[in-house]
Amino acid sequence: MAKNNGNDKSLESWIWDAACSIRGAADAPKYKDFILPLVFTKRLCDVFDDEVDRIAEKVGSRAKAFKLAARDQKLVRFYLPLEPDDPEEAVWSVIRKLSDRIGEQLTTRLRGIAKANPLLEGIIDRIDFNATTHGQRDIDDDRLSNLIEKISEKRLGLADVEPDIIGRSYEYLIRKFAEGSGQSAGEFYTPPEVGMVMAKIMDPEPGMTIYDPCCGSAGLLIKCELVMEEKNNGRKAKQAPLKLYGQEYIAGTWAMANMNMIIHDMEGKIEIGDTFRHPKFRDRGKLQTFDRVVANPMWNQNWFTEQDYDNDELDRFPQGAGFPGKQSADWGWVQHMAASLNETGRAAIVLDTGAASRGSGNAGKNKEKEVRKWFVENDLIEGVVYLPENLFYNTSAPGILLFLNKAKPKGQKDKLFLINASQVFAKGDPKNYIPEDGIARISSAFLKWKEEEKFSRIVEKAEIVNNDYNISPSRYIYTADAEEYRPIGEIVAELDALEIEAEETNTVLRAVLKKLKV
Repeated sequence: MAKNNGNDKSLESWIWDAACSIRGAADAPKYKDFILPLVFTKRLCDVFDDEVDRIAEKVGSRAKAFKLAARDQKLVRFYLPLEPDDPEEAVWSVIRKLSDRIGEQLTTRLRGIAKANPLLEGIIDRIDFNATTHGQRDIDDDRLSNLIEKISEKRLGLADVEPDIIGRSYEYLIRKFAEGSGQSAGEFYTPPEVGMVMAKIMDPEPGMTIYDPCCGSAGLLIKCELVMEEKNNGRKAKQAPLKLYGQEYIAGTWAMANMNMIIHDMEGKIEIGDTFRHPKFRDRGKLQTFDRVVANPMWNQNWFTEQDYDNDELDRFPQGAGFPGKQSADWGWVQHMAASLNETGRAAIVLDTGAASRGSGNAGKNKEKEVRKWFVENDLIEGVVYLPENLFYNTSAPGILLFLNKAKPKGQKDKLFLINASQVFAKGDPKNYIPEDGIARISSAFLKWKEEEKFSRIVEKAEIVNNDYNISPSRYIYTADAEEYRPIGEIVAELDALEIEAEETNTVLRAVLKKLKV
């Protein structure tokens, strides 16, 4: 069986060229739900081929190996009911040779694979390659044929591509889709360097449980495993892997997360559903807890009401914290994640910069500030990192990383470690990025609590209280000698909060005046 891996091009450029073969780079992101399952299936086919070859070495022929695998499917990780007419041909050739009603037949083939492998149900069988919109095929057979042919150029078997290489290439493809997806990019993708900073600061150890309640394409979970392996000199086979858990609300993104985990050769449990209202991970009727939590929830969600908090049966929203106001669920998510930590657990959470400062310094009472105050007073915040602008694909706003710690060491009690990393970036196209040395600088400083002028500070709780529970690093660390002004984004966020407070006050006042009039 010929094994031409087409090494004249890098795997990343090939995988992107394959995506662009449908209608070019500009339109490729629109077709991600068709492209990702096909690349994933190519990997499954080529690995299955390798397993058939392994069995054939013992039983004498591939024809016998196919029959044996069909009879005892436990001999292979994923059994593929795709046997070519000539058993010496590649399994992928069954798909490559489709020439009539390609969309219909491809859908049938992938559904057959899912039926044979319950772990893949809902993952590769949810897309109808023959689907139409207003009588027009979403992806016609000609384009589908071009895509299949392009994907056929490289072999993705065990001897051809290591799991970390194919995994990295798959993540690259997801990143390229994020670049062209606008606002929806935030639903499935966190910039890799942000994820690496989070994973390095989380410092996971073998066997730990890691949880992401809004996991997107599972990139943050995967990076925790990669960082642990890197820290242990890549000794994946000699140590206990991390136990990875995630929940995702959007079905297509949930499928993407599962494919991403499998193609990285990592095992985890990814549930589907609304984490905020219906968290799936429970233990004897209570919320399951974990060693680490990493997450990038959608910023400033206004979907949830005070009733959602009041009706919670899992003790996630303690008295004194609770409802942070309808305009932003950021601190609602933080409360869920704090409740999901075990007694020694730590968390890394991406939030809007306004979450660190909204309400502070205002004359009136602000619900979001009250929740933030509760976290400071209960000494659950380990630190905050202020990120550079224009990193995220769905916004140019900078964002922060909030770190929680349920068991802060004695020397860190009633203190926060703050980093202003707003200047730690390199210009990219289309987005800025944190370079490798920047990732190392931020993570090393945080792990060591190392103070550096115009970059990092240890701040006592008394100073936080004096600043009315503003925990934004930009409030405490100036990055330039002449800098006297806070970021415009923070000021705008506070003005928005003031407007909401004023409207709430006016509503109450109007109700009182109406009663007096009566």
